[in-house]
Amino acid sequence: MRRRWIADTFSPANGHPTHAALTGEQAQHLARVLRAQPGQIFDVVANGFLHRAEITSVSDSEVAFQLHEELEADAALPIHLLLAIFKFDHFEWAIEKATELGVARITPILARRTEKHLGIASNKRVARWRRIALESSKQSRRTDIPEILDPTPLAASLQLETAPLRILLSETEQALTLASVLNEERTTNNGQPALALAASHMHE
Repeated sequence: MRRRWIADTFSPANGHPTHAALTGEQAQHLARVLRAQPGQIFDVVANGFLHRAEITSVSDSEVAFQLHEELEADAALPIHLLLAIFKFDHFEWAIEKATELGVARITPILARRTEKHLGIASNKRVARWRRIALESSKQSRRTDIPEILDPTPLAASLQLETAPLRILLSETEQALTLASVLNEERTTNNGQPALALAASHMHE
């Protein structure tokens, strides 16, 4: 199984790209650690399309690819996860696992129970969380990277939410299960719904 990369740049910018490149940390890793050489073949995702790709040039700042045939790949799940911010090491684990499961979008939520110092520090962590999502996408062989939005209060995030099905998970709920709600929605709408899922200690 070939290693998969998600391109930092690609051309043409619209439609199916024919060329792509890795830059920054990805290029450095491929060039310095993996000792990549022109002619080597990898799987590369560009503009949401997965391709067999051949390296055409290598430097510490950029690894360029010629994209060949498009390969079959699974689409992301139509799920927006609104996740309350908690201890950063555990939160990063949650981002990693949600990415591996195929979630399309993650919003870090500033909830009533979010510790004040974590809320203040969260804006400085967004870039790190996006890197974690990128690495997890490559490891789980996704063709996209989940969008990690800026930390937002729950009420404001729900006001902007457009998903037809919105579920707030509660640890105190005993009778109504997530599975039963989803099964009912499939029966009603004849398929899997676009879903916003709010989780973990977010009662306002």
